[in-house]
Order: sequence, then structure tokens, then C-alpha cells
Amino acid sequence: MKNGPPKSNGLQMSGLVQSGIIFAAISFATGLGHLAFQGVLGRHLSGAGEYGNANSALGGLMTLLGLLPAVAIFAVTHYIAHFNASGDSARLQGLLLGSRKFLFRFTFAGSILAVIIIKPLSIFFHYPESLMLVTLGCTLLGLWASLATALCQGLAWFKRLALIGFLAMLLRVSFGWLITFKWPSAETAVLASAFALLANFILLFWRKDLSLHGEPVSPWNREFAQYFIVSAAFVVSNFCFLQGDYLVANKFFSKEELDAYAAAGILARALPMSVAPLLMVLFTSRSGQRTGGIVAEQLKLFGLSGLALVLGAICLFVLRGFCLKILGKYTPQAAGMIGPFAATMVFVGLLQSLSYWALASRWTKISLLYGVLGLGYWLTLLLLGKSPEDLLRVMPVTAGIAFFILFLVWFATLRRHKPAAES
Repeated sequence: MKNGPPKSNGLQMSGLVQSGIIFAAISFATGLGHLAFQGVLGRHLSGAGEYGNANSALGGLMTLLGLLPAVAIFAVTHYIAHFNASGDSARLQGLLLGSRKFLFRFTFAGSILAVIIIKPLSIFFHYPESLMLVTLGCTLLGLWASLATALCQGLAWFKRLALIGFLAMLLRVSFGWLITFKWPSAETAVLASAFALLANFILLFWRKDLSLHGEPVSPWNREFAQYFIVSAAFVVSNFCFLQGDYLVANKFFSKEELDAYAAAGILARALPMSVAPLLMVLFTSRSGQRTGGIVAEQLKLFGLSGLALVLGAICLFVLRGFCLKILGKYTPQAAGMIGPFAATMVFVGLLQSLSYWALASRWTKISLLYGVLGLGYWLTLLLLGKSPEDLLRVMPVTAGIAFFILFLVWFATLRRHKPAAES
């Protein structure tokens, strides 16, 4: 007997907020584990610049190399979510099969692109050659591992995604402690993160749910092509706002400055990352359903993410000394960076909330505007942020201006699009 398509488990109104909170809670626990990993690195990587280089490679260079497949995955996720929520099981089955082939091709193309651009990027942003080679290998492994989770998000398998993330954290902390204790370097820290990708093998337990038969349906059509362009703007802008400053810091800062900046950045960047699960649930839900009572639940998630950002920033600022000691990287310089860094990340988190809403609502102009603002933000940092003081002076101001612009356009669009009239 042939396997049927996965049962549609689109998020219903009554469980949307609950799913978001559960996913966020598990992800928060996972985040604490990753904080423990940073504590291990902070104590084991005692050489000047090693801690900063490791985090810059993981958050900056590796993410930049994987942007092309990330765009494809994000676009396909939205498309799958639409049919999963609509209950069109026949189309969903064919789309799942077609999306696998589509994502395979883009992942292969992204791997080739990463090999080509790694050398000039590492030279321009001043990454050591040994770290460059390790980062490239880990990037290629990460690109193929991302295929395993792409369809899970589109099918709203949030609990399974949370479990994979939790297992990855356990592998990262345990292996990271062992390898950096024996060979303390930025390269081994990057290897520990690559080892954590083995957690994706747990998907083999659910292989029957994704073992489909039938005629593949290519996701590529006029509607998807337009959305792919918008998704590209969205993904690139997210990188620019959240992680692009890693590249700027690695290019201009001294080793000691980079260590302090990386420690402050790990804590501040945790703010938007902590609400990312809520936004993931919001995005998947709104991609498939934008009418009726579900809109009220989506707005609750939207407001909850904003409240969590502000409260988290306040707590981080008050406890900044304690948090830096957990990382083993407390210095007066790092503590002084927390305030402006946290303010920047609050604006970044709010920008992401608006952009997720606009993208799922198919408000193309707002999504493209978000892409332009992100690129402008990063170029401003590259031009003006040639010291920690200059960079942290520019970041909150530029991010605040970008949020103000996007919010005005988003709010005006929201007023024109009544929930009952959206389709």
C-alpha cells in the first residue's frame, strides 16, 4: 500500500498561542544550553582573539555562506505551510516531493557558491586561513543538514523541531567541552557546532511521515518566483540586522576588542533569538490563514514577542555583570557594551516581527523595504563602525530609524487591509 500524504496539522486558533509558548519554552531551555557552551568556550579559549574569532566565524562567515539555500528553504517553507493549513492534501503530497528536488538543487548550488567565495570573503574580513577552511567544511555540512528541518517547519512540526534543537545543544555542549579542553582554538569550537548537526538523524524515526509516493509537483510558478524574490530580501536583511556586524567587527577590531564584543553580542543577540520560536509559529500560521478568528491569536503572538523583547533587554542590562561571568568573559569593556547592544537587538527583534507579519501576509512592498533597510543598515556599520565605540554608537540609532520607517509603512498597510477582507 502506498503511503498517503501527511495529515494536515495546520495550527488552529485555539492552539496557536499554546504551540508558540511551548515551542518557545523548549527553545529557551535549549538557549540556556547554548549559553553553557559559550561558557565553556570563554574558559577554554584563553588565547587573545580565539573566542571572538570562533563566534564571528559561526555567526558571521558561516551564515553568510549559507544565505542562498536559506532563501530557498524559507520560500518553500511558506509555500508548504499554505497548502498544509488549507487542507489540500493531494497538492501537499506532490508539493512535498517537488520541494525536495528543488531544495536539493539549491543546496548543491549553494555549496558550489560557498567554495567559490570563501577565499575572497576571508581575506576581506580578515579570517585566518585555517579557520576559513574549517568554517567552509562545517558550512557545507550545515547546508545539507538544513534540508532535514526545512519540510518539518512547513508541516508545522514545531515540537519535533524543538526536540532536534535540544538534542543538538546537548551534543554541542558535550563535544565542545571535550574538544576545546584538549585542543583550545577557534577551529575546534566551530567543529563542535558542526558535530551538533548529527541531531538531525532523529528524523529517521519519522521517515514514514515523509515517505511519499506520487507525481512531484514543482513549487516553481509565477507566484512562487515572486515570493522567492521577496524571501531573498527578507533572509538577507535578517542577516544584516542580526549578524552582519560580526563581519565588521572581525575586519576592524583588535583581538582583545573582538573578544569583548563577541561576549556582549552573544548575550544581546539572545533577545531576538529567544522570540524567534514565537515568530516561526506566527509566520507558519499566517502563511496559511489570514482571515477569521485566527487573526486575534496571531496578534496575541505578535504582541507577546514584543513584550518579551523589552522585558528581556531590561533583565539583561540589570544582570549584565552576572551574565558575562557565566560566559567567563567579564570585563568592564564588555559590560559597557551591553546597554547599546541590547537596545539595538530590541529594535532588530521588533523589525523581524513586522517583517514576518508582512511576509506571511504577502505584503510585497513592505518585505522589499525591509530588505533595503537591512542592507542600508549593514553598509552604514561597515562605513562608520571602525571601532567598538563607533560601531555601538551607530547600531542603535540606525536600527531605531529603520524600525520607525518600517513601522509607519506596516501600520498604514494594516489599516488598509482589514482582516476580514484579506485572502
